[in-house]
Amino acid sequence: MATSLACSADQLSQLTSIFGPNATNGSAAASFICNQFDAINNKFMDAAFAIDSTYLLFSAYLVFSMQLGFAMLCAGSVRAKNTMNIMLTNVLDAATGGLFYYMFGFAFAFGTPSNGFIGRHNFALKSIPSSNFDYSYFLYQWAFAIAAAGITSGSIAERTQFVAYLIYSSFLTGFVYPVVSHWFWSVDGWASATNTGNLLFGSGVIDFAGSGVVHMVGGIAGLWGALIEGPRIGRFDHSGRSIGLRGHSASLVVLGTFMLWFGWYGFNPGSFTKIFSAYTSGSYYGQWSAIGRTAVTTTLAGCTAALTTLFGKRVLSGHWNVTDVCNGLLGGFAAITAGCSVVEPWAAIICGFVAALVLIGCNKLAEKFKFDDPLEAAQLHGGCGAWGVIFTALFATEKYVNEVYPGKPGRPYGLFMGGGGRLLAAHVIQVLVIAGWVSATMGPLFFILHKMKLLRISAEDEMAGMDLTRHGGFAYIYHDDEDDTQKNGIRLRKIEPSSMTSTSV
Repeated sequence: MATSLACSADQLSQLTSIFGPNATNGSAAASFICNQFDAINNKFMDAAFAIDSTYLLFSAYLVFSMQLGFAMLCAGSVRAKNTMNIMLTNVLDAATGGLFYYMFGFAFAFGTPSNGFIGRHNFALKSIPSSNFDYSYFLYQWAFAIAAAGITSGSIAERTQFVAYLIYSSFLTGFVYPVVSHWFWSVDGWASATNTGNLLFGSGVIDFAGSGVVHMVGGIAGLWGALIEGPRIGRFDHSGRSIGLRGHSASLVVLGTFMLWFGWYGFNPGSFTKIFSAYTSGSYYGQWSAIGRTAVTTTLAGCTAALTTLFGKRVLSGHWNVTDVCNGLLGGFAAITAGCSVVEPWAAIICGFVAALVLIGCNKLAEKFKFDDPLEAAQLHGGCGAWGVIFTALFATEKYVNEVYPGKPGRPYGLFMGGGGRLLAAHVIQVLVIAGWVSATMGPLFFILHKMKLLRISAEDEMAGMDLTRHGGFAYIYHDDEDDTQKNGIRLRKIEPSSMTSTSV
């Protein structure tokens, strides 16, 4: 924040003596001048707060726009008969997440003072605004929470009951995700890089915008959901061979990808939460430069991953696939999210290249073990997110680490940059504890829903399509007028839900 311009008591005394004995009222003149400095200082501080709050709100709006990207990506990646269902789940991820993050999630994540495991204050935004947080900070963190829920919804698309979406989304945004974000982002978190009094391995975890906190949480939750309810009907044949169930609209996939790309400029650079901070006063180089660098590393990682996926899949499949390229691009973004602020641009290219290979490898493993994720969300966000956490521990530079995380001289940095292995040790622990925590919470939840027959829809409903059997009709208008259908050589008929499916939950 800005340096104060107010006069101290000693400065006021010195100013009075400067006027000398000939001044009519030297003390009053000095007080008047200092009062003017006080007024200027207050205006300057007000402007600084306004600039930082505006930057954070704008970043929150960008991150929230990613919900539209998720919705379009999901819609294009599923079959047409399930479009309305997946769109509705994306809307309700945001709405349900808003209420539960307001009531519980923000307090569990950032309520301070607290212990290292979970926050204990600010439930339902009590005592906010305060010296620690303003409303803009809540809005920004809520946008992150619903992003994690959106990741999970893609993994279990096309065969999950609507009530299961509501239950898991509430639990994830209200408890599971907030606890993880408290560990690694709160000033009280046991592994947070901002908790300078109790740093893990003298470093804490540098997960700047959430490769682990957001992407791994959403990806691992989706992994358990998809594993427990099993693959979609027809995804694998009787011999176990993979059968592609292609999404119905590559156009929506590309639109969603570009919307997510746009939103990522709020996701990563916005995680600074303020822009009006100078590293050296009066210099061209300050936090605004770090924000620009973060946007550049984000861009380079995504672009590299997209191109690597393009040519890698061309070698493996024999054709150019726009959907694969879009997923590769997003995998690069998910990976760079942890270290985007503390690595050089050239390192971001390495990050994106490896992220694409990780995604391709995870998809091969998914086919081998008959794991069905319509959006590759578990592989993309879980696998690439974990790589991003490790990548940061290898390539974080000393200069950027000390600028972004000040107040701890001698803080460890990347192993390959000469910083030793302590940061890598902290990040390996992060990967393990996130995987363990999400598995221990979301795994049993999905299993209970499965046992209560609240998780997966019936085979009849799945074959007919969830739009018709659960949502009253298709997302797209189908005409069955006989004259029109005969002209086109195709006759469409309406599929009415059976009495059994229409009365199910």
